[in-house]
Amino acid sequence: MHLEYKRTFAYVKRMARTKTISDTALLDLLLARVQVHGPSGLSFAKAAAASGLAAATLVQRFGNRDGMLEAILLRAWDLLDEATETAMAEAGPGATGAVDVLLRLTHEQASDQSFGDGLLLLREDFSNPVLRARGARWGTRLAEALGNRLSPDAAHAVRLGWQMASLWQGTLLWWGFSREGSPRERVKQVLLEWCDGQQRGDRSTC
Repeated sequence: MHLEYKRTFAYVKRMARTKTISDTALLDLLLARVQVHGPSGLSFAKAAAASGLAAATLVQRFGNRDGMLEAILLRAWDLLDEATETAMAEAGPGATGAVDVLLRLTHEQASDQSFGDGLLLLREDFSNPVLRARGARWGTRLAEALGNRLSPDAAHAVRLGWQMASLWQGTLLWWGFSREGSPRERVKQVLLEWCDGQQRGDRSTC
């Protein structure tokens, strides 16, 4: 017997115990699994085993595997949006604040598996137009917040914001090859050097 409520899953196991799990909790649980095993390791059977829900209940909720993976990765974007807004609210003004925003979004350490699995998830984002649009919106919001800390000139702020965001992502990518220091240490070094160069060139408030 299966009972489904809005934003909550419920089922009866052996007609004796009822288990419920919220939509958010379910997606968080499945996201953790995808981050460990990669998107190729996701199936309704494995999701059912991980969540304790029947596979049929998951099929009813998501429709198919692609729908389930999209929902999971949209949840990942929700979490990144929340972390980004928190970082922007807590970081100070100016170039120092812009660097601090990105440091707050950078993990102190990254294992070989987590770094590689992150790239696999990024591939899924690139191939799905819904996820790709979500990433574009996040990038625009981040670049705007960075640029506003770097220059009072609106047009120049946009350029600087995108440059800084791109430098941040590029630094993380190259760190994945070199593994020199921690990701956060490397990001801080590169961004401060970039800001110093901007200041010496008198091109912004860095």
